[in-house]
Amino acid sequence: MAQAIRPRPPVSLLATDGKPHPRQEVLVAVTLILGALAFVTAMFHNLHLISSWAGLIGILTGAYGQYISVTTRERFPLIIGMGAAAIGFFLGMAHGGLFGGVVG
Repeated sequence: MAQAIRPRPPVSLLATDGKPHPRQEVLVAVTLILGALAFVTAMFHNLHLISSWAGLIGILTGAYGQYISVTTRERFPLIIGMGAAAIGFFLGMAHGGLFGGVVG
């Protein structure tokens, strides 16, 4: 019996389904940018407002991105960005919090 042989695409950890996902790609980019911003500014004690707010927004954007993500290619950088945002958020909270020195 003759059967058509279909070439199998190479298996990759970051496989895609071949369709565009513009909303997910924007969320990945925003999460990575906010995560990097929160992580870097958390290293400076007087920038706790930026690091805590950028970290909080980065965590929330990454969580929503995880919720609507379709492929591993989208999920992997979301986790990296959320991790950096969480570190920045927690260090920003330790240095003074979301409103430290502004309210009160």
